[in-house]
Amino acid sequence: MRNTIFLLLGCFSFLVYPQESITTNLYETYEQYKESSLQKRRIKHHQIQPLIQRFDTNPKFEVQKVGESIEGRDLKLISIGSGPTNIFLWSQMHGNEPTATQAIFDILNFFDAPGFKKEKREILSKLKLHFLPMLNPDGAEVYQRRNALGIDINRDALRLQSPEGRTLKKIRDSLDAKFGFNLHDQSTYYNAELTNKPATISYLATAFNYEKDINEVRSNAMKVIVYMNNIIQKYAPGQVGRYSDDFEPRAFGDNIAKWGTSLILIESGGYTNDVEKQEIRKLNYVSILSALYTIAQESYLDIPIEEYEEIPRNDRKLFDLKIENVTYELLGQDYILDLGIYRQEVDDENHDSFYSKSIIVDQGDLSTFYGYETFDASGYKVVPPRKRGQMDCRRNDAKSCLEAGIAYVNNELPFNLNHNEEPIHLVGKDFKLDEFYLAPGVNPTFFLEKEGKLTYAVINGFLLDLSKSLENQKFGNALIYR
Repeated sequence: MRNTIFLLLGCFSFLVYPQESITTNLYETYEQYKESSLQKRRIKHHQIQPLIQRFDTNPKFEVQKVGESIEGRDLKLISIGSGPTNIFLWSQMHGNEPTATQAIFDILNFFDAPGFKKEKREILSKLKLHFLPMLNPDGAEVYQRRNALGIDINRDALRLQSPEGRTLKKIRDSLDAKFGFNLHDQSTYYNAELTNKPATISYLATAFNYEKDINEVRSNAMKVIVYMNNIIQKYAPGQVGRYSDDFEPRAFGDNIAKWGTSLILIESGGYTNDVEKQEIRKLNYVSILSALYTIAQESYLDIPIEEYEEIPRNDRKLFDLKIENVTYELLGQDYILDLGIYRQEVDDENHDSFYSKSIIVDQGDLSTFYGYETFDASGYKVVPPRKRGQMDCRRNDAKSCLEAGIAYVNNELPFNLNHNEEPIHLVGKDFKLDEFYLAPGVNPTFFLEKEGKLTYAVINGFLLDLSKSLENQKFGNALIYR
């Protein structure tokens, strides 16, 4: 009897997860298909036009203009496959959420290239795939969430005031797609609930009413999400979250589920040392292609939806840097504090790149919070930074300046820059250093002293170990104060 049970369980696992080999092969061969012209998050509409044109001249694909943005940028739908079941995937309805846009072009390259012939034949004979990359090109141009009208397209499903929203609705209705993949980015500060793991990928099978009922349409989305979660766990264990399923009557995802399409929301979050989200892009590529394979084979139908609820909820308790148990003197009294620091991104004027302008976002008892980087400062005391007149504090000489407690240096300031790549803040000749204090909203620049010696520097929210060379330590930038 016991052997029979094990045999049945083994058969069930095979039915539910038969595509493990394709997933492994997709991950290992990814670099062959990665679109090399897209390497950073701040991509613009004009950068993807040559890629779309390439598919437009390829007989395997159908490309059609389906609309325009408010500022007149074309919205193109790229389709491939001959199957009777339509699958609709769209990305970047929020202009500053581009991870999946890059992954879409990786996926299109996959379908154009040799290799995986059996798997591609299975997918394309059963399904017809429709990709709409960069739904909000006007927002992408200035790297902002909203469109040129200043509205959130994902809250325009009822009024349909935006041409981008009307295009999305028109395509969904014309395709009557069985599955829809709504592809987003979320804050890197989300974590999987009750863990220190970032929510690298978060999923949601959107509700279609306030009661959060589960019908066949929503159930199918849950089953595919369970399958995708098992894939991500292989490469980013513990780093999957489940987005809140509170019903939002204005949102496209919720309404698309109501209109009869099994809606899979994918949110790309954070991953350690992956500022440009290239590893997360790869996880999108692998998990989406694997999901398309399970949809084509209909093997997802055997997955129990109860496993969907087992995915940890999204929480938001991550900092870029968390400093624990540091001693801070205020008015002659010592206090023990935790500090939570964000390294906020500030775009350059062309929205092509960014620099970091860090702030303390919280302080006190942060024992229920986590950090991508965590430093236990027990026994260390906060020491205010000093300012000095003009001196050489470039990278080769910065360490001696920092060891002397100097974080601000008078210098001739670059005309058009607001940040300094060396770990020293540059200031103008009239700059006066304010009285030092720690508080939420303040830039984290100070030193840590232990047994009378400055051993660490925190410059613009980046922690530097002064007992080591600065050359190979992770540092973003200091600031320029005029």
